[in-house]
Amino acid sequence: MTARPPLDEALRALGAGAFPHVNGTLERHLHGTERLLREWGNREAVCIAGLYHAVYGTDGIEGCLTGLDAREAVARVIGVEAESLVYLYGACDRERFHPRIGTQAQHAFVDRFAGREYPIGDDELRDFCEITVANELDLVLGNVGFARRHGDELLELFGRMRGAISVAAERAAFEALAASRG
Repeated sequence: MTARPPLDEALRALGAGAFPHVNGTLERHLHGTERLLREWGNREAVCIAGLYHAVYGTDGIEGCLTGLDAREAVARVIGVEAESLVYLYGACDRERFHPRIGTQAQHAFVDRFAGREYPIGDDELRDFCEITVANELDLVLGNVGFARRHGDELLELFGRMRGAISVAAERAAFEALAASRG
């Protein structure tokens, strides 16, 4: 974990601590996402991707911490594999791709940055889904209103992710969503 300070410093330098987000700041949310991924036993590249998952923006938030022209610089800080997952997560056209998860079309990724579709493999799909669950679960755990507003759609999405997420992620997600329903 000796690489920790440079990772945190780089996030702060990008402005994550001042970027408003659902439960406070984006920095807080990014750390929460990473924490969940670590708790579930994910490999280091996935955990770091969770920490940086929104630096290029996402289909769910307005704005970004840095543009796609900084991909090489981000990769130097977090590693090529983690950066590739960060790109994949940020690039996802959620409206078009999320419904494909759990269907025969789940390997046809829809990239909102490139404006095109391309195939992704089982490993990329698994990592993407794991980060997605951690991202949404951090929001659920920190915001009862968010959980109430989005709980049903998240239960449906996570249900379709069975087999593409870890047992630990699945258990945590369904327990948190059940608790949020009262």
